[in-house]
Amino acid sequence: MKPKLTIDALIREAEVFCEFMSQENHQELLGVTDGKAVGTYVEHKFQRYLAERYIVTVGSSAKGIDLPGKNIQTDIKVTSITQPQSSCPFRNARQKIFGLGYNLLVFVYDKKDIDNKCYLCFTHCTFIDKSRTADFTITKRLRQMVADGACKEDIIGFLEDRNVPGDEIVYNDLAEEILYNPPLQGYLTISNALQWRLQYARVIALDNSVDGVINYEW
Repeated sequence: MKPKLTIDALIREAEVFCEFMSQENHQELLGVTDGKAVGTYVEHKFQRYLAERYIVTVGSSAKGIDLPGKNIQTDIKVTSITQPQSSCPFRNARQKIFGLGYNLLVFVYDKKDIDNKCYLCFTHCTFIDKSRTADFTITKRLRQMVADGACKEDIIGFLEDRNVPGDEIVYNDLAEEILYNPPLQGYLTISNALQWRLQYARVIALDNSVDGVINYEW
């Protein structure tokens, strides 16, 4: 009987997956330049890889996160090393300050077409605990402001200056929550758009120096 997938097993298997995927000829991707198509290919391959070995709930990136199991709650992101970023659904402004609400597993690849072969050389694999998925700059400044004795009006003014999505009611509620429960330091760069734009350059360079962020590099 297959074991139930755990976070530790997910991280371990992600490393193994990257190593053998980097050795294979991915003929289906020869000549493909669409990053979304490459991402979907890798995501589905990894989901099938896990399902063959573990009891795991597989979701859909179109309808929600990729691995929605109660004890996993992880979305898979696949991005090129040339510009390591992706998008994710916008739920509310809290995500930028208190995190996305789920973990991220980020595969970073360097695609190489050589003659009639296609290789995906994985350069990084990073697991980001949901507690670390907020915006780096915003959480760093908010933590400093709270430590320096900022009041609610100071926090509201900062949120407005940073164009955090929301109105007066949202800012007021966020400011009260921030003062009562200061956010943990986040490590993503989250840009405002119709969907959040997540940038991973900082997080893949942490080299296992932060609790909640696990990096493998090749």
